[in-house]
Amino acid sequence: MKDYGAASALTETVSVANSSDVVSARQMVRTLAQRSGLSLVHQTKLVTAASELGRNMLIYGGGGVVRAAAVTDAGRSGVYVEFRDQGPGIPDVELALTDGWTSGNGMGLGLSGAKRLVDEFAIESGSDGTTVRIVKWGR
Repeated sequence: MKDYGAASALTETVSVANSSDVVSARQMVRTLAQRSGLSLVHQTKLVTAASELGRNMLIYGGGGVVRAAAVTDAGRSGVYVEFRDQGPGIPDVELALTDGWTSGNGMGLGLSGAKRLVDEFAIESGSDGTTVRIVKWGR
């Protein structure tokens, strides 16, 4: 997946250290989605994915940073969002992306559900933290 955030001068950032910060990140994503002209359905899918990923970052990664930007590529507009924490990482990313798998605290739809809601999804995880990048394109 292309790192659209690195190419955008319009990147916005929210530090996430508590639940109200997750709400702030979600609002930032919604505002960018509206400005980018995403339909209400696409806005809702993106914000739902961002909410889940932000919550996961807080619970499992101890918090982190959410960066988001309006992006264009090949004549289409969308929103890029990156979630970066410095937690312990995900031991088995493939397993964590399996529907129904849970660390014990949820329904097992977090990562896999978020992945289904967006058009592009990439995850990197190691002992120094986890980074998830998503993009939702307008149609």
